[in-house]
Amino acid sequence: MKTYLITGAAGFIGANFLKYILKKYEDIKVIVVDSLTYAGNLGTIKEELKDSRVKFEKVDIRDRKEIERIFSENKVDYVVNFAAESHVDRSIENPQVFLETNILGTQNLLDNAKKSWTVSKDENGYPVYKEGIKYLQVSTDEVYGSLSKDYDDPIELVIDDEDIKKVVKNRKNLKTYGNKFFTEGSPVNPRSPYSASKTGADHIVIAYGETYKLPINITRCSNNYGSYQFPEKLIPLMIKNILEGKKLPVYGKGDNIRDWIFVEDNCKGIDLVLREAKLGEIYNIGGFNEEKNINIVKLVIDILKEELTNNDEYKKVLKTDISNINYDLITYVQDRLGHDMRYAINPSKIAKDLGWYPETDFGTGIRKTIKWYLENQEWVNEVASGDYQKYYERMYGNR
Repeated sequence: MKTYLITGAAGFIGANFLKYILKKYEDIKVIVVDSLTYAGNLGTIKEELKDSRVKFEKVDIRDRKEIERIFSENKVDYVVNFAAESHVDRSIENPQVFLETNILGTQNLLDNAKKSWTVSKDENGYPVYKEGIKYLQVSTDEVYGSLSKDYDDPIELVIDDEDIKKVVKNRKNLKTYGNKFFTEGSPVNPRSPYSASKTGADHIVIAYGETYKLPINITRCSNNYGSYQFPEKLIPLMIKNILEGKKLPVYGKGDNIRDWIFVEDNCKGIDLVLREAKLGEIYNIGGFNEEKNINIVKLVIDILKEELTNNDEYKKVLKTDISNINYDLITYVQDRLGHDMRYAINPSKIAKDLGWYPETDFGTGIRKTIKWYLENQEWVNEVASGDYQKYYERMYGNR
């Protein structure tokens, strides 16, 4: 039996990963560690917490004594660190908490893992660890900085490598807005307090791997979307505002480009890296799915209106007249400070090394996501209160 320590498992990607591994593996134990900040919600994992294999600890990863206690009380085999302050806008507003959580919190986890897993030293003074353990840091493509947008209108993306063709299996009209992609060999070049804090965390993880030979891996994913995402992020924010008849705030001209991946496909990649990857390796996880933010917003409007028109049950959650759902809701607001222009991941390494490929194309995934939010308004209303309302007013009220 493997015992997982999953931090941040009441948040978006962490919760989806928890659901994924509990379905995939029977003979496991999971310790969920989450401090339940604004984006962490126990309601997201309420069914999982009823599972006898799951134990919840309301602990901040910066708390050395509590993290040490958790390691001492449990035979932890895998640490998967999702816990992070993760919204760029919030990092611009309050950088310090991002540095404290994302860097110092990560170092605290590493230190306690190292202490717990060490059984002796070798002849050169390096720690010798028990078998079958690993620390996996969940990171982001934002550590690489920003790519250039070389084309205002996308060009066809041509993929010749047979291994990489599996990543885009059954997809048509592949496109790209640029000539370059992030690879694991791309230099890190963070441009926001958030991405700088994640870069710092990655460097600390790498340093523990080099200095102490700690068994580590890092994954860096593109923009995730799917169920249980806090409505400060683009897609759930647009869905929420459309249903309430509110304006849809879009930064600048909406021409910034992001690379999108369905959250369950990212979880599949993380699990593969945890179980099968060579120690010390970094893996990018993305699906060659670039799109302008403004086009994402328009697509959400179109699909949401279609679903509402065709399903009377969905109309019950609508707080405005359906005729109001159109592109006139879009309002362009002052651009984010230091706004990165383009992200685009090349996932060749994980495809070749581990056979990973995304199973959900964007058209299917975005519709599935929109329908989930329509059918789970109780969850949305629960998380979108209190701190969220104050935050929303600060960020968009005067723009």
